[in-house]
Order: sequence, then structure tokens, then C-alpha cells
Amino acid sequence: MTTIYDIAKKTGFSITTVSKVLNNYSDVGAKTRKKILDAVNEMDYYPSSSARSLTTKKSWSIGVVYVEQLGMEHPFFNAVIESFKNSMEKSGYDLLFASNKIGNDMKTYLDHFQYRGVDGVVIVCSALKDSHVERLIRSTIPSVVIDFDSRETCVVYSDNEYGCELAVNHLYSLGHRKIAHISGDQELFPGVTRLEGFIRAMQKHKLSISDGFIADGGYFSYEGGRAAMRKLLLQDEKPTAVFVAGDLMALGAIAEIRDHGLNVPDDISVIGFDDIKMIQYTEPALTTIRQETSILGKTAANLLLDQINDKEKQSLAVKIPVKLIERKSCRPI
Repeated sequence: MTTIYDIAKKTGFSITTVSKVLNNYSDVGAKTRKKILDAVNEMDYYPSSSARSLTTKKSWSIGVVYVEQLGMEHPFFNAVIESFKNSMEKSGYDLLFASNKIGNDMKTYLDHFQYRGVDGVVIVCSALKDSHVERLIRSTIPSVVIDFDSRETCVVYSDNEYGCELAVNHLYSLGHRKIAHISGDQELFPGVTRLEGFIRAMQKHKLSISDGFIADGGYFSYEGGRAAMRKLLLQDEKPTAVFVAGDLMALGAIAEIRDHGLNVPDDISVIGFDDIKMIQYTEPALTTIRQETSILGKTAANLLLDQINDKEKQSLAVKIPVKLIERKSCRPI
């Protein structure tokens, strides 16, 4: 098996210089770094994780917590974590997904990550209250939370309220005045902020919200969207357009509209929120508000790396812009 000594012998550099390159130190010239890395690739060298940890005083692992009803099943969060993972891997980190059990013992997230000795934690959490997450955030472990706003740790989230304004503005520009909303669960940060954003956007255009025109879609699922749309279709006065707080719910709403013998967008226009990959292939392709998953993931990674490298826990909030993506699910009236 190739060792660091073999790399040093082949390249003619000292073991100290080779070690600095392998551990991403900045005080090594570009030509030296390239020669060493070329030798590493040529000789199929894989550094010992235990030796690397002893040298750098790091575990080179990042804990991942999903506090979501759908969790890893939701394509939006998958895309964000994939971007986060790619960014962390470039800095040499592996991801360790949380378990509340070590052996036969039940553990909290904090217990688990202290046991594993992670260098930092990323938390995907929309829940407004979760005692285990709050304990983890207040610990000394560097952390960043995605899809949530807090002043106790670093957070990164999309501009939900502006996204709602974009959605309502678009429907208004198409002539719609009877606009309904399928909201997310009000115990979740996106559910609350998008409902508030919808109400404010409607008020901005001096549009009233008819009784029964706000339906709870629950935890942003396809089934929740169907159930909420069913309630809207039972109203004596039907909406001409529906703004849905999540794309999976919007797909469920479209299916329910069709089951009632109606057409999207001829009878009811539908606009979603997220821009998950699958919706551009649906029929009709869904108009939606795009969350920039790549930027969310990269920003979360940078916020966490800054804390790890500076050896100082921080509390910064970064709001990522969103934009309207027009497709075929809305029409003018």
C-alpha cells in the first residue's frame, strides 16, 4: 500500500510538504502542489483517516440531520443536500447522517454527534419548534440550518415572501382576481412565511380572499395537495387560479382538478413553489417559483466551513433570492 513516504520519495519533497498539500494548507506553491497531487493520483494513494485526524485535530466528518415529515424523500431537500455534499467534499469532508440510536442505546442528535466527534452539523429543519434541534443549535458544535430562520446559529433560506409576491403578481397580470392558496403546515417555517406572503401580496393588489379560499395542504406532500384542492373545489364559488406553497402539492392539486372533470389551465390556473426537477416534464409543465437549490447548498457549506476553520461558532442569516419560472399551467382570462 502506498504511503506518504512513497509520495515524498517520488516527488523529492519533504514529508512535511506532502502532508501540507494533502491537508489543503495554503502555504504551498501551485507547481509543488500539482506535482504532489499528480503523484498521489498516479500511485493511488489514500490517506489514513485516523492519521489525518491526528495531524489536523479534525474528524473530517459533518453530521446531517433531517427534521422533516418527508425528509430525504422530498426532491427539494435532496437537491440542496447534494449541492451541500459536493461543496463539502471539495474541502475533504464526508457526511454522517444522524441516528437516534447507538448500539441499543437511544441518543439525542447532540449525543450522537458528540459520540462521533463531527466537526460540524448541517440541519435541514422547517419545524418552528423541536427541542432536540434547539439543544444541538445551542451546543458548541458549529452548525448551519437550511430552510429556517433563527438568530442562534447560521441559517440559509429562500426569500419565501417575495416568492409569494411574484406568484400573485403573475396571476394578477393574467387577469385573475379569484385566487386561492394551498398552504403548508403552519408549524413549518415555509408554511407560515408563504401563507403570510400570499396574504400580503393579495392585500397589495387590494384583492379580497374569499371564505374557504385558503386550504391547508399539510406537510407539502402530493396527497396533501389533492386533499386541499378537493376542499377548494367544494366551494360554491370556484377560484380561477390557485397558488400552491409547494410543487409536490401542486401536482396533487392538478390531479384532483382533473378528477373533477376540469382542465389546467383552461378552467383553473395553478402555480407552485420550489421548481423541483420533475415538474418541467409534467403535463402541463408547471409554472412555479424557483428556489436556487445549488446556491442554498453551497452557501450552507461556506457558512459551516467558516465556523470550522475560524474555530468560532457564528450566527448569520442568509436569504437567497427566488424567481418566477413560467411554463404552461397558467393562462390569461
